[in-house]
Amino acid sequence: MTLIRRIAVPLFGWLPRPLDPVRSIKAKLSLALGFAGGVGLLIFWWSIDWMPVRLSWFAIAVALGLVTLQVMAHGATVPLREMTDAAKAMARGDYTRRVRATSRDEVGELAAAFNQMAADLAAADRQRRELIANVSHELRTPITALRGLLENIVDGVSRAEPETMRTALSQTERLGRLIAELLDLSRLDAGVVPLSTETIDLADFLDGVVREARINAVGAGHDVRFEVTVPQIHLTADRERLHQVFANLLDNATRHSPAGGTVRVHATRHDDHVRIAVSDEGAGIPPADRQRVFERFTRGERAQDGGTGLGLAIAHWVVHLHHGTIAVADPPTARPGCHIHVSLPLHPA
Repeated sequence: MTLIRRIAVPLFGWLPRPLDPVRSIKAKLSLALGFAGGVGLLIFWWSIDWMPVRLSWFAIAVALGLVTLQVMAHGATVPLREMTDAAKAMARGDYTRRVRATSRDEVGELAAAFNQMAADLAAADRQRRELIANVSHELRTPITALRGLLENIVDGVSRAEPETMRTALSQTERLGRLIAELLDLSRLDAGVVPLSTETIDLADFLDGVVREARINAVGAGHDVRFEVTVPQIHLTADRERLHQVFANLLDNATRHSPAGGTVRVHATRHDDHVRIAVSDEGAGIPPADRQRVFERFTRGERAQDGGTGLGLAIAHWVVHLHHGTIAVADPPTARPGCHIHVSLPLHPA
């Protein structure tokens, strides 16, 4: 059987698939058998009409019937063999194999689903490799800095002065943020972060987040002002998760604002949604990078700002868990900088 397959597949591989438009594999096999039987019967009738019945005509009829069956049924089972070969390749780590999915029957639907699964697995494998590479890079930077500081102290090159220890502390805090954000992302990916929703007074909530951001800005030495314009709006959401979103957005805006700049938080109601805009007066995000900033470890040209490249990815996840949207908006002409709009339903289903 294997020998026949090795001969038949290359031999008939170039043939078209005439039964691909048929939507049922049962109808497809019935048509194939009908065509094959019809060809054999025509040959048989022709042999009776024109010359005496001979055994050779039976052999010719059977042979032509088999050839017709192979031609008509070509494509009915080929995708199944292709899926078998592709699955074996995927088991070896090759996710590039695809199955020709032109048939409109159940086998065609299975082939299309298989190709989608292969594409998803390839994307997941690529993300896994990128995640490992990015995490290794992000961990190496603060660990190398800490190691250098500690070696200098141990060797007597530097003394354990407050400034040196503050540098070590900042690197340790960066490591802590990275690990905490990685744990958050792993929980979000696994779907084990249920939302604990409650009714939130948006004005009071954002005032609290801004007060915390103002204290953090002073502690980090950032000279920025905060303006908050929020009407009285109530929404149903997870307070802790939303705090994580806006704390991250305000932290980014603070770090990228120039000295003496203003970070603005503005909220407006639109029917059953509320839109919260967080803006700064920094350089902004180029249009080409506005979609990518919500991907993990994507920071564009701001690789040395102390961020981990995970905060916006987590914010994106949390907003979508609330059935909302988050995006980088075009700044008004008279007000440059980065403008991020978060749209949330007042009462998500």
